[in-house]
Amino acid sequence: MIPSAVVPSAPDDFAAAARATPAQLADLEVFRTRLEAGNAVMNLVGPATLPDFWNRHAWDSAQLLDLAPDARTWADLGAGAGFPGLVLAILGKGRDGFHVHLVESMAKRCRFLAEVTEALDLPATVHNARAEDLPLKVDVVTARACAPLTRLLGYAQPCLQLGAIGLFLKGQDLMSEMDEAARSWRFEAEVLTSRSDPRGQILRVKGLKHARH
Repeated sequence: MIPSAVVPSAPDDFAAAARATPAQLADLEVFRTRLEAGNAVMNLVGPATLPDFWNRHAWDSAQLLDLAPDARTWADLGAGAGFPGLVLAILGKGRDGFHVHLVESMAKRCRFLAEVTEALDLPATVHNARAEDLPLKVDVVTARACAPLTRLLGYAQPCLQLGAIGLFLKGQDLMSEMDEAARSWRFEAEVLTSRSDPRGQILRVKGLKHARH
């Protein structure tokens, strides 16, 4: 494993960081190309972030695997452009029992996710649904750039109550989001520094309950 200070700015750097195989890199390159094409006709990611695909998107997503190495089933809420869900599916392809549920309420984004999933034969299922209406029995529920924490915990509640842990990619405002969420929720939390950007943070959550007033 490379030091967290090393930023994977190219495919070879990403391969070293994520221990990715040539086949996985090839799949990620197909994904990157389709993302660029899709972004030209719909809002998937900020256009300025595309040149930093390998760190900003791929490595930011892939780092979650080291935080739950035994997890086989994942739910990505508000999957959008496929981060982290499609990256996890690419890196988990071929692992026994590995599967990612991509949950997205916007139909056009679901079509993009389904096209990439089919093209790369990924172990993933696309759900055109609202996350809070879809209780999935998974090992990990995750999300990136989905919603402020108070709402995100509501979306994740069905999965968390079925035994999942939460791994949520968040920004530098996480502490204020946690303070706000504590008005509505009680939960066990651990805050970890993102390895793709020291300003980013990853929140590990379990034991979610409604706050009693």
